[in-house]
Amino acid sequence: MSAKSDTIRREWKISDAKRDEGLTTPEDVERFDDIRYGADPEWNVLDVYRPRGQAGRLPVIVSVHGGGWVYGDKELYQFYCMSLARRGFAVVNFTYRLAPEVKYPAPLEDTNRVIEWMYENQEKYLLDMEQVFLVGDSAGGHLAGLYAAICTNPEYAANYSFQVPRGFVPQALGLNCGVYVPLGGPTTELVEEFLPEKGSDEEKRLINVPDHVTPAYPPVYLMTCVGDFCRPHAPLLEKALKENQVPYEYVVYGDEENPLYHVFHVTIQEPLGQKCNDDECRFFRSRMK
Repeated sequence: MSAKSDTIRREWKISDAKRDEGLTTPEDVERFDDIRYGADPEWNVLDVYRPRGQAGRLPVIVSVHGGGWVYGDKELYQFYCMSLARRGFAVVNFTYRLAPEVKYPAPLEDTNRVIEWMYENQEKYLLDMEQVFLVGDSAGGHLAGLYAAICTNPEYAANYSFQVPRGFVPQALGLNCGVYVPLGGPTTELVEEFLPEKGSDEEKRLINVPDHVTPAYPPVYLMTCVGDFCRPHAPLLEKALKENQVPYEYVVYGDEENPLYHVFHVTIQEPLGQKCNDDECRFFRSRMK
């Protein structure tokens, strides 16, 4: 593990704990915790959150957490994900295997296992598998973006050993402060830890999200903010969406006086973060069948 990865794990954990200090499970949310969805007992675990008292199947949001491919778990996203559940969704919040201990494409394999688990358990947790949305931020935006390409681009999907269950395609994506072209910028050192060959030509071909967008790609709510260090990535993806005539909304939150910062929407106490989450859920509802 590089010194940078080690520092991120220590310092970001302290920062995230401070962000969530004093927060508790809302009374209007029902939660099902620490459910195994795969073979790894430490990393292949998930939670399901539902608005308490709502009967019947609900549309589902699946959250792919961020953390630079080397950090993070479902606990760090629980309050954000429960805030989405309060907006009328069942929310699946999962932990995936991290680099450098496990390499690409492990988190994509884990995402696929989560979708398989959802099909197998849809009756128990009343999940509407016809209305499934993915959200991801930072490195989680990268992973959600690639997984959507696997679901909609057969030529690209052929590069992976797993198959998407039952022809699954997300109804829409929420890509938040994401990294879409990871090599060649401030994320290079981290993504090199994620990649088995540290960024070979073949890996570069595979990991750039815009390169694998087709007209079949799901609709996208694409957001960033004025103070986001990943902001330059959003126009790169927007260009691919526009060229392929994929429906999307592109929003930059904040301004020079109130710039906001990377993944501001995860902070429950941030009013503009809550507005962003409202906007994104509105976009999802507009895409329901």
